[in-house]
Amino acid sequence: MFRRVILNVMLPAVCVLASQLAGEQSVPAADAPVLTAGAADRDITPEIGMEQPGGYGKAFHRSLHDPCKVHAVVFSDGTNRAALVSVDALFVRRELVLAARKRIQEACGIPENAVMIHATHSHSSGPTGMILPGDFDEASDFIKTLAYEKSSNGDPKYVIHVENQIVDAVVNADKQRQAAKCSIGFGHEDTVAFNRRFFMRNGMTYTHPGVGNPEIIEPAGPTDPQVGVLGVWDEKGQLTACVVNYVCHATVNPGGISANYIHYIEHVLRGVFGDQVVVVFLAGASGDVTQVDNRATEERPKSEQWCRQVGGTIGAEAVKVLLKAEPGVLTPVVAKNKTWKIARRVPSAEHVKAAMDIVQKTPAEAGATEWTFAKETVLLNEMLKHHPDVEVEVQAIQVGPAVFLSNPAEYFCAFGLQIKERSPFPFTFPVSLANGCVGYVPTEEAFGPRGGGYETRLTSYSNLEITAGQQFADAAVELAKTMTPGPVPKRPAPAPFKNNPWGYGSVPPGLN
Repeated sequence: MFRRVILNVMLPAVCVLASQLAGEQSVPAADAPVLTAGAADRDITPEIGMEQPGGYGKAFHRSLHDPCKVHAVVFSDGTNRAALVSVDALFVRRELVLAARKRIQEACGIPENAVMIHATHSHSSGPTGMILPGDFDEASDFIKTLAYEKSSNGDPKYVIHVENQIVDAVVNADKQRQAAKCSIGFGHEDTVAFNRRFFMRNGMTYTHPGVGNPEIIEPAGPTDPQVGVLGVWDEKGQLTACVVNYVCHATVNPGGISANYIHYIEHVLRGVFGDQVVVVFLAGASGDVTQVDNRATEERPKSEQWCRQVGGTIGAEAVKVLLKAEPGVLTPVVAKNKTWKIARRVPSAEHVKAAMDIVQKTPAEAGATEWTFAKETVLLNEMLKHHPDVEVEVQAIQVGPAVFLSNPAEYFCAFGLQIKERSPFPFTFPVSLANGCVGYVPTEEAFGPRGGGYETRLTSYSNLEITAGQQFADAAVELAKTMTPGPVPKRPAPAPFKNNPWGYGSVPPGLN
């Protein structure tokens, strides 16, 4: 019913747009810029019984709601190629990214630094992490137990499957490339995503303080309602691929294995434009933004309805952008990146000792929250013996007037807004959790006197030095400033007025 209603409302407009696009096609001049694009999907749905990542402990999948996928689109301006890849996963580890990129370059020649691999952060997806076998093999038996038996673990065979499907999707998208026009635009959606952190009357910041909590003063961070949309249209005016950029955690679990609310973005776009559309969803700086409204005045929807509401609303806004934006040739295609190392924060000896004392108890004895963070401190202390810093990458992929600027973090929204403001591009798409994962990267303010919330706690997942967020922002803007935005497609200006108003509309009133 949901799909049929949208089709009935939108299909006439889509048909008009498609006929206009088809009618505008002409043989390009020999020196005209040429853009080709191709897209492909691949299935990475985990099996029932596999671990469900997204927390600090173990949980297992018991049912299937909808498939998880790899979505890929490849652009070429005749000289350079670049790929945008979206993976329905909590995150992708750096090792997986480097291995997949190498295989892609060997298979089809797309340079490794021109492939952006992003995880949608679906909390209802497959086991790509948190911990993998081998990560703590050099630790004591007690710490191995904490890591492998008391924490969320990835499945090595599943990770290899995801890598294989990423490679296959990109290589096949490259093979599918054909002459294309692209539309680019922004929509606005401010009713389904909310900052989850709040300044409280006790002087601290709480994450999810609870609906109706009288101690809430105001949100501790912004949201970003911009819906960025890049559409790929073939020579017949048919939409073949769509890139959607939006800021919201993928924690709207509908029940069972799922791509999360991203499934319903795809559902809406395919319902309007056809099942051939490959939807590449790229989450923006969503580290402190979710679907939960802690100041709501109504009871929250049930899981399935909520998931459909969030994804469907974003998808509907993307449809509006696609119907209004003018397709054209978006060039050039350029890819650049910067890699460096950032140190991890180190817990004090006193902190480690206190944590070790706590994890000797059961969670029931110590309190589940205190025990969990103590476990994480112990695991981080062990990790630091072998990995005191971490390699990070910021990447910029340009498609004409648009630039996609990635970081490997659950990045706070304020940084994404800063990047947009400082970027020279008219269409700037920050992309979080791409090309690796370093956990939460809050603002420095979040670590200050009024700070707090679990994103700031020192864990084996989130531990970079507190300047990391600004380092990512500066690197992204620095890369963007080395590029020159391409032109934005526009409709031609109307013909000059020739003193011939519409005949029916320029008659005097008829009174008798």
